[in-house]
Amino acid sequence: MATKRNITTNKKAYHDYFVTDTYETGIELCGTEVKSLRQGQVNLKDSYCKIRDGEIFVEGMHISPYEKGNIFNREPYRPRKLLLHRREILKLFGLVGQQGYSIIPLSMYFDGKWVKLEIGLCKGKKLYDKREDDAKKSAAREMERTAREKF
Repeated sequence: MATKRNITTNKKAYHDYFVTDTYETGIELCGTEVKSLRQGQVNLKDSYCKIRDGEIFVEGMHISPYEKGNIFNREPYRPRKLLLHRREILKLFGLVGQQGYSIIPLSMYFDGKWVKLEIGLCKGKKLYDKREDDAKKSAAREMERTAREKF
């Protein structure tokens, strides 16, 4: 049984979008990029996925160059191909065509020796939805804090 070790999570995606569906994908990387990932040098904050020519790519994801990689380092912001089945790509393509849907990377982790990316089919939140979520979180924190003080 392979263990899953989290590399990073895109917290901004959960704040800005409603996640309706998630998919686990593989990702094409070169060797120095994997070494940077093992050091945790990745940022998913402003990344998104785009479907081109029947293939899906993640864009805007920053993987820092490996410090000992010299000539083998790649461009930090280069588009990286995601590995999904054709029927899943076509399904996502049909859903993204609808108004307001986007494909956003949610988290990246090691599954055994493989690097996996969890992507989500997301619909953008309005400002009042974000305020509502923040109010719920602050109320839950306040209730937890008062419960701790009683004991």
